[in-house]
Amino acid sequence: MLTLDDILEDVGEFDKFQKQTFFVLCLLSAAFTPVYVGVVFFGFTPEHRCFSPGVAELSQRCGWSLEEQLNHTVPEWGGHGAGFGSRCRRYEVDWNATGVSCTDPLGSLVSNQSNIPLGTCQDGWVYDSPRTSLVTEFNLVCEDSWKLDVFQSSVNAGFLIGSINVGYIADRFGRKFCLLTTILANIVCGILLVFVPTYLWIVILRFLQGLVSKGCWMAGYILVTEVVGPKYRRTVGILYQMAFSVGLLVFDAVAYAISHWRWLQLTVTLPSCFLLLYYWCVPESPRWLISQGKKDKAMKIVSDIAKKNRKEMPSCFEDIKLEEEADRKQSPSLIDLVRTPQMRKNTLVLMYNWFTSAVLYQGLIMHMGVAGGNMYLDFLYSALVEFPAAFIIIVTIDRVGRRYPWAAANLVAGAACLVTALIPEDIHWLKLTAACIGRLGITISFEMVCFVNTELYPTYIRNLGVMVCSSLCDIGGVIVPFIVYRLVEIWHDLPLIVFTVLGLIAGGLVFLLPETKGRVLPETVEDVENFHRQSAPKAKKIYLHVQTSDV
Repeated sequence: MLTLDDILEDVGEFDKFQKQTFFVLCLLSAAFTPVYVGVVFFGFTPEHRCFSPGVAELSQRCGWSLEEQLNHTVPEWGGHGAGFGSRCRRYEVDWNATGVSCTDPLGSLVSNQSNIPLGTCQDGWVYDSPRTSLVTEFNLVCEDSWKLDVFQSSVNAGFLIGSINVGYIADRFGRKFCLLTTILANIVCGILLVFVPTYLWIVILRFLQGLVSKGCWMAGYILVTEVVGPKYRRTVGILYQMAFSVGLLVFDAVAYAISHWRWLQLTVTLPSCFLLLYYWCVPESPRWLISQGKKDKAMKIVSDIAKKNRKEMPSCFEDIKLEEEADRKQSPSLIDLVRTPQMRKNTLVLMYNWFTSAVLYQGLIMHMGVAGGNMYLDFLYSALVEFPAAFIIIVTIDRVGRRYPWAAANLVAGAACLVTALIPEDIHWLKLTAACIGRLGITISFEMVCFVNTELYPTYIRNLGVMVCSSLCDIGGVIVPFIVYRLVEIWHDLPLIVFTVLGLIAGGLVFLLPETKGRVLPETVEDVENFHRQSAPKAKKIYLHVQTSDV
């Protein structure tokens, strides 16, 4: 019986029609960047200290330089920068008092300088940056610094809940309907973020943005892989993820040019309005239409593909069916993911690797934002290394396999995090280089887990398996802001030590998974349990099974 993939071989697997669809959907992938990593620029924390009334006037009268002012008036200020005491505490003295000495101001205000009372920053903070962020507008520092963690965790919580719901919408109402509704919702939330006056509403809107944006990205991923032939499916999926890396570069440039976080939010949101043109230039997935019994509409789209590609339609396609139709007789169940030993091992290892990939990927980006160097250049360099990551995957997966490059990527990411933590702060270029190597490794790992996950589950439970395992990615995204922003207050590089442990364990666990290179995708749980066998007999068994079911 004819399948859609058979027809695509005749009308073009990746010709003009698919390339056009692929290009416009890559714009969606790039537009997802500000939602996923926007905290780096929306929530950057500049150097800060308590505002003390009278200090500016005293400094002007005495002719102090900024360094002299800080040494005289800020607690615990040292040559190596500020700590918690200098950022979040101030001397409880009256700097407006008469007769304050310019050479020893504290000595003229208190009799015992070893026991000067300290207080909280009741009059606000002074920020050493002309740029504004969520932190500077709402003073999310010191005792309120945890609110920045909540800001980023809220979007990841939205990812977790939304990817399930949006996935249902895509399967129930179609990929195109899902794309258009989630794009519109994302635009509305993004614009409202610019105007809401309170922190609480910003967190709520950020959560709603996460609720629709990741599911929107996933719907685009599914659609772009469903309109191309099987030979190009994996490459197109990797390049779709590379479009996200292009979005990182564009976002970095825009953030550098716009200093106010609200204007930046508006600037990165408005271009998404053009994505609503998908209504006219992006087709519905013919594969989904066939699965819903709408074969006439599917054939109309296939005919358009043939016409655009200047190919001829096959003469007989009335009996077209999906390859998965026979497998739908089996009902997927969560217990199937852990019922048998190999399925249980696959599920646990994949869940841990999804979790680790999210923690290290987002964590390295967040840690770079508080590293103290040039935030925009550091972000640029670390984004550039994602391009060789995609090239390495494309070159190695069909030559070397999946398991060894994937394990090596995790091990390199973990080791690079350890090296980064051990390099002294004054050798910033070397520290940045090691961090970029770690970013390269975890990018490879992140992209590998996306498609290896689909290769380790039988057809009838494949979507459920990917959904359950990838949910750990969003749980990791909820946790990672607290790992980064809280641990840096103890030791600046302590988060990197945590990343090292997670990455090395993930690399070791990958060796417990079977190699899927050259193997036929499993159809049943029994196939998964027997994955160590050669793939040739398996292909024959599946072929005979299909022939029997057609009789």
